[in-house]
Amino acid sequence: MDFLAQYNLTGLVIGVVTFLIIGLFHPLVIKGEYHFGVRCWWVFLVMGIAAVTASVAVRHILWSTLLAVWGASSFWSIGELFEQRRRVARGWFPKKEKQG
Repeated sequence: MDFLAQYNLTGLVIGVVTFLIIGLFHPLVIKGEYHFGVRCWWVFLVMGIAAVTASVAVRHILWSTLLAVWGASSFWSIGELFEQRRRVARGWFPKKEKQG
């Protein structure tokens, strides 16, 4: 961590990891809606609450920030999950067929 502070790279690391976190949540929402419908919204809620709580508890600025980003992305994904249902209904994404 001293290396990041010494070379003023903390902001860059936060930006790159934020990009990766958002990139991770995009397929999680799509796959979650495909396999479970919107019933899995509570998983994102629990993840968000846990991450934001941890963000407040952690004193290191890098980890606290990344946990807050994780929490915010989790909360945002709840809305995206319901929006994904609308995108599937419009035919923009495949709908999972019921098993016999």
